[in-house]
Amino acid sequence: MQGSQSEPGFLRHILACHTASLPGARVAFRIRRGEGGGKDAPVGWLLPPIAAALAEFPEIESGPEGVTLTDPAALPGLARALADRGLLRWRGEAFDVRTLRGHEIVAQIDRGALPVFGIAAEGVHVNGLVGDPQKPEALRLWVARRADDKALDPGKFDHIVAGGVPAGLGTEETLIKEAMEEASIPAELAAKARPVAVLSYAMERPEGLRRDRLHCFDLFVPEAFNPHPLDGEVAGFELWTMEQVFRLVRDTDAFKFNVNLVLIDLFLRLGMIGGEAGAELRAALQNGPA
Repeated sequence: MQGSQSEPGFLRHILACHTASLPGARVAFRIRRGEGGGKDAPVGWLLPPIAAALAEFPEIESGPEGVTLTDPAALPGLARALADRGLLRWRGEAFDVRTLRGHEIVAQIDRGALPVFGIAAEGVHVNGLVGDPQKPEALRLWVARRADDKALDPGKFDHIVAGGVPAGLGTEETLIKEAMEEASIPAELAAKARPVAVLSYAMERPEGLRRDRLHCFDLFVPEAFNPHPLDGEVAGFELWTMEQVFRLVRDTDAFKFNVNLVLIDLFLRLGMIGGEAGAELRAALQNGPA
């Protein structure tokens, strides 16, 4: 499976997740920290129509340097107002807002507003592996099929566990929560997941600008364990050989768009893509936005 002939099929997935050119047509979105004119922290990017809509609110200062929210606590209400105008899809789940650099939490906002405000989201993705880690050629991977009623990529293949990090939780806490909800994985087993990578990208999507940081984990599950969906987000699970997963990622778009990145990272770590092709893919994965 090594060699340059396998590289183009994988590279297209990485390039598809790096379509945003920032700032481009967008203006900076900042949040003021502290009282009495504290430091303005950059947190996102706004298209002109959204910047103009926000300029109507008293908590907003607009200027050539961008748009600044003077009261962080007002952000959820502003997002709700834009949702009521049909400018974003309300999800009813709060996410933390982090600074562009340093990833300091400065506010909260509804998940559906993140791409419209160009705010970064944190997520967890788990490779559910079966087999001996010393024999990578014999490993198998649990693959989930997304429910047909999912708003994003319905019916596509996904990880055994994957989800956004909601406000107030860390990556490990989110992993354990999602593992039970999505795959009925008990907490004591989910806690054995090992962090292996953090992948970032910025891409243009119909819903807006997606700036995601994916915290990737490997979790070896026992041969006798069978995942079962609990929350309705997954239609079912299948146990595949790594060869099956490799070929499907390389040759098709059957997996959810960002799952491909995490699987390419797995292929590289297992030595399934080597040489110049592997080095190019590793560089492409690591050159995402901070």
